[in-house]
Amino acid sequence: MPRDEFLTIDQVAAELCVARSTFYRWRRLGLAPESLKLPNGSIRIRRTALERFLRDCQNRR
Repeated sequence: MPRDEFLTIDQVAAELCVARSTFYRWRRLGLAPESLKLPNGSIRIRRTALERFLRDCQNRR
């Protein structure tokens, strides 16, 4: 089983075709994919969390 990929906010925003500020707003509102903060302060999103987020968005329709 391959390891789960860690994505940057820029990578996630690009995949979702949204501005970085939109991602941060979603995150503040609790609407963004689950993320984790690394000891150096960087934020990463697991590929599986992004996929789960997209599935949840489809299921809300």
